[in-house]
Amino acid sequence: MSEPEGATQRLPVLEKAEPAPDEGGHPHARRFWSARRVPAGIVAALLVGGFGLFLYDICAVRAGHSAMRWRRVLAHQLATRPLDDVWVRVGAGVAAALGLWLIVLALTPGLRALLPMRRTHPDVRAALTRDAAALVLRDRAMEVSGVQSARVRVRRRKANVRAMSHFRELDDVHADLDEVLGDAVRGLGLARPPRLAVRVRRPGRKG
Repeated sequence: MSEPEGATQRLPVLEKAEPAPDEGGHPHARRFWSARRVPAGIVAALLVGGFGLFLYDICAVRAGHSAMRWRRVLAHQLATRPLDDVWVRVGAGVAAALGLWLIVLALTPGLRALLPMRRTHPDVRAALTRDAAALVLRDRAMEVSGVQSARVRVRRRKANVRAMSHFRELDDVHADLDEVLGDAVRGLGLARPPRLAVRVRRPGRKG
């Protein structure tokens, strides 16, 4: 049956396929970078204050006034103290440590408590905190038969699980924990799933 002339026709729509999650980790799921507003604000305030004070003193000298006493003392100390003086070494060490600290802050992402999750959409980024991941793994470990208590510590590349079993063979409990926690780690949806390190032991005797 032909449609009447001028009728609205529905055009075919090409849907954009969503990228499938990669179990081994998504190459574009990078770590979150910290803004580090406090260190940046401190450095900016010190630089503005120091340069402003120097500029004011230089302008005062050019206007015919004498230089500030602190600048005369600083110039005298820098001109007369030898390089092997204790205070010169201390000042150089402090300046080098501060400079190294700023370089480390500039080159490292920070926010180590956030674990990036797999990106199923290019415009969406998500992360899971280490404490939340550890809580999920601990709850799953407590569901295993024979586990009396469990402690979980999640790092960037490794999840340490310490469980205590009050009955069943330790090898059987360990095998069940490996299976259950392996599924739990994959279910977290992390871009770089941590490696499991499971240890099972008996509770200590009382008394």
